[in-house]
Amino acid sequence: MLSRIRERLRTRRDGAGYGMREHRQVGSLALAGLSEGVRPRARGGLDSYDLPLALVVLALVLLGTVMVYSASITLGDSPRYHVAPTHFLVRHAFAVGIACAGAAIALSVPMSVWERLAPWIFIGALVLLVVVLMIGKGALGARRWIPLGGFNLQPSEVMKVAGVLYAASFTVRKQDYMHHFGKGVLPMAGVIAVIGALLLRQPDFGAFAVIAMICMGILFLGGANARLFAALGATLAITLVVMILTADYRVRRVLGFIDVWEGDKPLKETYQLSHSLIAFGRGEWFGVGLGRSVEKLHYLPEAHTDFIFAVIAEELGFVAVLAVIVLFYWLVKRAFEIGRQSIALDRTFAGLVAQGIGLWIGVQSFFNMGVATGILPTKGLTLPFISYGGSALLSTIFAMGLLLRVDRENRVLMRGGRV
Repeated sequence: MLSRIRERLRTRRDGAGYGMREHRQVGSLALAGLSEGVRPRARGGLDSYDLPLALVVLALVLLGTVMVYSASITLGDSPRYHVAPTHFLVRHAFAVGIACAGAAIALSVPMSVWERLAPWIFIGALVLLVVVLMIGKGALGARRWIPLGGFNLQPSEVMKVAGVLYAASFTVRKQDYMHHFGKGVLPMAGVIAVIGALLLRQPDFGAFAVIAMICMGILFLGGANARLFAALGATLAITLVVMILTADYRVRRVLGFIDVWEGDKPLKETYQLSHSLIAFGRGEWFGVGLGRSVEKLHYLPEAHTDFIFAVIAEELGFVAVLAVIVLFYWLVKRAFEIGRQSIALDRTFAGLVAQGIGLWIGVQSFFNMGVATGILPTKGLTLPFISYGGSALLSTIFAMGLLLRVDRENRVLMRGGRV
């Protein structure tokens, strides 16, 4: 019986998308097969975890640690910082340690508990978005961080995790109303509007765009009516356009990337982008060598955060750029596979969380790479697992702990255990 179930799940996973009803039918079959015998609790050996997924995340984090050190080693000479050459490396390593502890917590807590806590986590994240507007630390014209001793917490990163959990929880609770605008779609639209109003006060347009796409994506994957979803998407798109047109600096950024080298743009609106493209050009196939970047020598602003992808391109070349893209593609693909398998086992919340995490990593990495290569307007978004930034590392690595937890519970159920 169990062999037939596994075969059907593999067939479903390798095929195209399929409906929620089919997921439940396969899940019911799996549970029926498990009920034929005793369902002991499975032991948590290494085979209970997705080792390739963990190794891919580890590879990205290690690459990020090396590149953060390389990109930030000269920042001590900058009048903005006045720090030791290893300052950012030490802080980055400290953030990685905290993030790994958070991932261990996420991995040890059952998804049923996260489902119960999802609304409260979301409320807590909203409170943090309000608090940062009152006592937050400002930098470069934005107020986005809450100082906590030696660590600056960025509430927008907390909201990304909370958004995934809450959107999945909302979709499960409102499953019977996904084809109803007033009860299924409108409440989530209101939630997105509240998040947007708070984030744009900071301002943090990039984080709002990512969170909005995460929530809408989970709503769609959860079975929202296609017409209602399209109407909501169109409304959101119009809202984003209006937000861009009402801020001169956003208009300059959008228009700037269309023709990077026009007139004096490289000295003004497209300064960052032009130097990022120069870094890509200097790197060619195999790069100029680790540590030998010229653009990081105070030419390319935020080389260790938003534009670290350009430093990778300059120092390690196109081969490394392609390798990073492949790793992110594999990670996102694997997250969706885990999500589909979970839904097939009738674990809708866990499945939507996994797919929401895949959406998050995919959208944010695409935005960061798109900005660095000039195919998207310049926007401050970090490259997941690689860029310097404590809160971003904490949120993304914590999310990987959740993803590994979903996969582990899938494996336990498939082997006849209990979660």
